[in-house]
Amino acid sequence: MVQSKAGDVDGYLTEVPAGRREVLAELRQLCREELVGFDEVMAYGMPAYGRDGSCEIAFASQKQYISFYLMRGDVREAFEERLAGQDMGKGCLRFRKPENVDFVLLRDLLKATAARPS
Repeated sequence: MVQSKAGDVDGYLTEVPAGRREVLAELRQLCREELVGFDEVMAYGMPAYGRDGSCEIAFASQKQYISFYLMRGDVREAFEERLAGQDMGKGCLRFRKPENVDFVLLRDLLKATAARPS
């Protein structure tokens, strides 16, 4: 999916291919549960979660995969061993198939993000 022009996350989810919509809605719910006190916004054409004016988490439906952006280097370092076997770029976890999204790992990353100061 090219960068979304949606004004909010609900609009974003309506643009996502049907085969990914359910998984992304579940990911959104997980973010809302774990990132208490964070703002949900659209940033760079994707849903993002931040506090104090700084985005710390985002996700997107890309052409070949679902991406989960973890902008916190300290959290990435703390989870280095668990992230080692994942398809990961500099700050982006990639899941090639919706059914492969590791919600247990993502919940742990979200909890760690929320527990650290902004």
